[in-house]
Amino acid sequence: MIIQLQQGIPTELKEAILKEVKQVGFNANEVKTQEAHYIVGIGKKDFDIRTLGQLPGVADIHRVSDEYKLISRKWRVNPTLIDLGDDVVIGEGNFSIMAGPCSIESERQIELVVEHLKANNVKIMRGGVFKPRSSPYAFRGMGLEGLRMFHQLCSENGIKIITEVMQVSQIEDMVDYVDVFQVGARNSQNFNLLDALGEAQKPVLLKRGISGTLEELLQAAEYIFSNGNEKIMLCERGIRSYENAYRNVLDLNAVPVLKAKTHLPVIVDPSHGIGLRDYVEPMSLAAVMAGADGVIYETHQKPEEAFSDGQQTVNFQESERLIKRMRQAFALRESF
Repeated sequence: MIIQLQQGIPTELKEAILKEVKQVGFNANEVKTQEAHYIVGIGKKDFDIRTLGQLPGVADIHRVSDEYKLISRKWRVNPTLIDLGDDVVIGEGNFSIMAGPCSIESERQIELVVEHLKANNVKIMRGGVFKPRSSPYAFRGMGLEGLRMFHQLCSENGIKIITEVMQVSQIEDMVDYVDVFQVGARNSQNFNLLDALGEAQKPVLLKRGISGTLEELLQAAEYIFSNGNEKIMLCERGIRSYENAYRNVLDLNAVPVLKAKTHLPVIVDPSHGIGLRDYVEPMSLAAVMAGADGVIYETHQKPEEAFSDGQQTVNFQESERLIKRMRQAFALRESF
């Protein structure tokens, strides 16, 4: 059960509602976000919710049977739109393209990518400054110094940035330089990090775990929302299987299923999903037609010289073609 409280509700009215929720046999959990004030009731007792809905201070009330409550589409029919400012809005009705290198490598690299994105009217750049790598000897990013440079060059050119945060201690140092925090697949069930990002009040792109189910992804998103942050995007980035012909299995089944289960935007990462640059374009187009709200992929001026993930990174010529074709596919999808 979700009770949405009226804005600016007096403390005495809120306390009276909490008391009534407990009296009908439900545990009451108070959640206050950037957008609204809620009480999430957990319990199984059957009762007439109108007895709570008519209480002073209640703006709306809904039954939600899903284990994940706040991100469920059963109570919020209208989709969540995430406004990054400067007319950059992520969610249904908009198709968002997020592109850039796997790793931020140098000032010149950022300049070249920004130039490419601006030429193709792409407003969001991805790039890692803290990199979780399988080998401890691989390049692990430029750190906070690289993030400051990344932020400055992009903000000067009207580009929003998305970058990965790996641990709670990094959030405070990063928050002023980030438009969207990315939670990578390896951290998708780092609940301490998810709790902290709920309090950080910056949009979050939450990637599916390497072997994670959709239920686990949705529950992870609930952690962020329940700690105060409604600005969440879910990202399908492929799951591990026994197949070794490509990096991961890009589960495009997840896109329409997630769109039916949650009001949050759904983004697809074909670069990590298939791991081979020759197939990033067809999987991106398939993601568009599956109903994704956006695609995030890797591009570099010279993928063969990239510090990380060069095998799954497209060059600027391939990226320009991909951008045009995704926009054509989105226009076709919207015409149905």
